[in-house]
Amino acid sequence: MNLHITLAPLLALIAGILILLMPRLLNFIVALYLIVIGLIGLFGTGHFLR
Repeated sequence: MNLHITLAPLLALIAGILILLMPRLLNFIVALYLIVIGLIGLFGTGHFLR
């Protein structure tokens, strides 16, 4: 059985938990999330997982 975990949903989960724990970090977490998702979109996930 293979388990494939993609990076975007994992980052979304971590960001959501951090926002719940520390609401003041909302702007920073959203900005960082958007930057990471943009980089994944430009370069593809293959470069990050290997």
